[in-house]
Amino acid sequence: MKLEQQIPRNALVWIVLALFLLVAPHVQRVPIWVVLVFVAAAGWRIMVYRGVWSFPRWPVKLGLILAAFAGILFSFRTIVGLEPTVALLLTAFALKLLELSERKDAYVLLFLGYFVILTVFLFSQDILVVLLCLSNTVVVTAALVALHRPGEDRFTFRPLRLSTVMLAQSIPLMLVLFFLFPRIGPLWTVPIKSQAARTGMSDFMKPGDVSRLSRSGDVAFRVQFEGDVPAQDQLYWRGIVMSRLRGGAWSSLSHFAAPPDERKPVEPELVGDSLRYSIIMEPTQQHWVYSLRYGRSNDSGIVNAADYRLFRMTEIEDDYFYEVQTWPDAQLEPTLSEWRREVELRLPGDNNPRMRALAREMASASGGSREIVDQALALFANEPFGYTLSPPLLPEQDSIDAFLFGTRSGFCEHYASAFVHLMRAAGVPARVVAGYQGGEINPVNGTVIVHQFDAHAWAEVWHEGEGWVRVDPTAAVSPERIELGLEEALSGEGSFLADSPLSPLRFRGVNWVNQLRLRYDAITYRWQSWVTGFDSDRQYQLLSNWFGEFSAQKFALVLLGAGVLVFAPVVITLMLQRKTVQQREMDRLYLKFCERLARMGVERGAGEGPDQYARRASAQLPRLAEQIGEVNRVYQALAYAPAAQEARGLQQLASAIKRVN
Repeated sequence: MKLEQQIPRNALVWIVLALFLLVAPHVQRVPIWVVLVFVAAAGWRIMVYRGVWSFPRWPVKLGLILAAFAGILFSFRTIVGLEPTVALLLTAFALKLLELSERKDAYVLLFLGYFVILTVFLFSQDILVVLLCLSNTVVVTAALVALHRPGEDRFTFRPLRLSTVMLAQSIPLMLVLFFLFPRIGPLWTVPIKSQAARTGMSDFMKPGDVSRLSRSGDVAFRVQFEGDVPAQDQLYWRGIVMSRLRGGAWSSLSHFAAPPDERKPVEPELVGDSLRYSIIMEPTQQHWVYSLRYGRSNDSGIVNAADYRLFRMTEIEDDYFYEVQTWPDAQLEPTLSEWRREVELRLPGDNNPRMRALAREMASASGGSREIVDQALALFANEPFGYTLSPPLLPEQDSIDAFLFGTRSGFCEHYASAFVHLMRAAGVPARVVAGYQGGEINPVNGTVIVHQFDAHAWAEVWHEGEGWVRVDPTAAVSPERIELGLEEALSGEGSFLADSPLSPLRFRGVNWVNQLRLRYDAITYRWQSWVTGFDSDRQYQLLSNWFGEFSAQKFALVLLGAGVLVFAPVVITLMLQRKTVQQREMDRLYLKFCERLARMGVERGAGEGPDQYARRASAQLPRLAEQIGEVNRVYQALAYAPAAQEARGLQQLASAIKRVN
């Protein structure tokens, strides 16, 4: 192998370092054996460099590839999906290290490293993740720089300094592309995340689903109100409306499950004051978005479903910014169609006989739907029902009877489901609504932070002439849950954030920790507002504010002008550099040697060559004749040495000059 094709030791160290830094952000989402593959591949390559082992032959490579596919299939039960695809890419990235014998192999590995950095953004675009990926980009670039420095045997940080400067020089171009380059849809799609990776509400609910979600301290969405924030007990963030009950699980009606004339909502009469606010949702891979009752959005792609929930035509794969206006006092569907009434009264089979008997008793003892609701709420308030994140398991058969007359201990979804069962059995149209209730007000910027532990389920019942009205049976059992939040409601149980022992939310009593958490959340909100939420609509709005009425011709001129401003300094710098003679390092060292001899009384004459100057200096300084001759020999040998030997020759020249004293 030619010397110039070899990988310098310094570059190999940077490549191995980059390898481990690139896998670090994925450690939590890939099997542990993938990390062990990285360790094994790096160890093998180091042993090859030391001459102890040799590169693996093709049967070994084939076996490793097949083992990687088998491991992915065993770990994820599929090779289709975002997580298994990324895990397979990381495994191939590590195994490529075992083929790293020439510089061209290093090019392939490092260019693949840039692609690995991009895969992190498929899972998160948090500001800390961006900073981590930025530092990884610097390290990969440093490895690429070190690859072009042949002969460097010692590990140095000089490639890191150069790569940092290069990245800083690219910032103006990055800003131009971010603000001005048209935001078009992707030319390809990636496999969707697995169900395990989804956050937030699902499109169905059974006992235990919301309580499991409420053990997490992750952020669901952030809200910025125009004006004062409503009271805590008014913050019911409506998400998914569930009218269908099958197999003990509630689910929503699909758009095409309704007759054509029932697929659009009945426009309500807008009465009372409205609220305006903006929301930034975390990715959910679902279609619905959250709002207070009754919400409308002018954002493209958001529509109102027939049950008055807000619905987005495409799944939410990234941080999603949208604006909403709501009318809390609007009457929703004061007149109910026969089809809708039948759907909202339907109960499968003839199970839960004790619940049905109780519902009939309530209906016979009341004068209307409101009295039936009051009786059911009084039942939950006066009987010994308990609110807990860890309720006893319910049987599949007659589960509502077991809850109402047996365990009497549950979370919000237990009470919402039991309440809707009672209403329907009593002849009152009712349905379950899942979403979030409450939120934490951030005093730093005034936003409302809604966490996953704010997940909640309640009911909506229909009253003649009034329409759909929210009823929360959990408030009858545990009013502190609605007024003060989940943490206060479960203070005696100790189950709050049981699955997140290191969450900063558990240390809200420590003032400096809480202040740091809130300030970081305010920074995150700004990041989501101005960076991750900067879509084509907001880009057009920003450019219109800057340049007025926008046209294709004006946009082309702006883009051209910005390009000139960015590249003009680079062009001018290159033109100025062409007029100056670049001094080589060997010449700089030799001139330093000449200055040292001049201080000793032997000044180099104009046009005097190195040999002639060395002979004259040796004659005048006989005690240094040997050192002067060594400097002259190394300098002339270095002038004709191959590029691969330049670094070592410079070290020898510097050492020879130091001995001239």
